[in-house]
Amino acid sequence: MKLPLNFYSRDDVVKVSRQLLGKVLCSNLRGRITKAVITETEAYAGINDKASHAFGGRRTDRTEPMYGQGGTAYVYLCYGIHHLFNVVVGDVDVPLAILIRAAEPKEGIDIMRQRRKKPRTGKVFLAGPGTLSQALGITTKLTGACLLEDRIWIEDQQISVKTRDIIVAPRIGVDYAQEDANRPYRFRIAMRATASTRLRKPCVNERCIVKKTVDQW
Repeated sequence: MKLPLNFYSRDDVVKVSRQLLGKVLCSNLRGRITKAVITETEAYAGINDKASHAFGGRRTDRTEPMYGQGGTAYVYLCYGIHHLFNVVVGDVDVPLAILIRAAEPKEGIDIMRQRRKKPRTGKVFLAGPGTLSQALGITTKLTGACLLEDRIWIEDQQISVKTRDIIVAPRIGVDYAQEDANRPYRFRIAMRATASTRLRKPCVNERCIVKKTVDQW
């Protein structure tokens, strides 16, 4: 079942980021359907998060989709090469986003192999936000797309992810964010082999996550 608007409309970006684990990211581009189970996410908490593209209320043509209604796709180009897919959540004008970092292929695997120019899948086949987008055909042309429509969407296929199997850690590549670089906003499924990169610091189990709430960071 396609995730409804009320899933995306919530303003707890950290909670939604965790709940996206086990959901299925789907694309239908020119009739070519691909689907992958989300195994790793990162939350970006808007204008008060120094790691966010919208920190301080920054608003540009590139970041404008972040200010849209929850359920909007935000896709940006990294290093001029990699197209990185984010899920916008919350209300209009509140720029909360979740980066989808890794997944496991589920449907349309031959199409994914063609796009990635890989003869076979393996542990790192979709282990990274750039390779994931490449495999599903996601590019910046889809930024601003509605995730309730039929080009790109996310499904709930009732894949169970237990609390004890969620690994929590700081986000990757955000050292410039000073103290915000230590926010425990990266989530992945422990039993999956498709981590996008090694954990930057010793991680904690979701059940033992740090005492600070989102508002306290």
